[in-house]
Amino acid sequence: IAYEPVWAIGTGQVCDEKEAEKIATNIRGLVQSLYGEKAAEAVHILYGGSVTAKSSKEMKKAKNIDGLLVGGASLDHKEFTAIVKNFTDSKK
Repeated sequence: IAYEPVWAIGTGQVCDEKEAEKIATNIRGLVQSLYGEKAAEAVHILYGGSVTAKSSKEMKKAKNIDGLLVGGASLDHKEFTAIVKNFTDSKK
């Protein structure tokens, strides 16, 4: 499941990690209430919304965010590489 705040679409603004974690926790809770604990544990929740190398460092702190949905930053190979490195290094 991918989550992107409506206000972030096309703005270059990024949701802070605490707010993104709050929404991801709510999404996981909804999945649990609809489909059970196993489904809630198995679902992957992605954050999207003007993801950058800098914001990926913050999003890595969020327990319930399993990955990032990268938009325009994926067009710059250096930025995209930094995003992947920042996020995956922390999730090991």
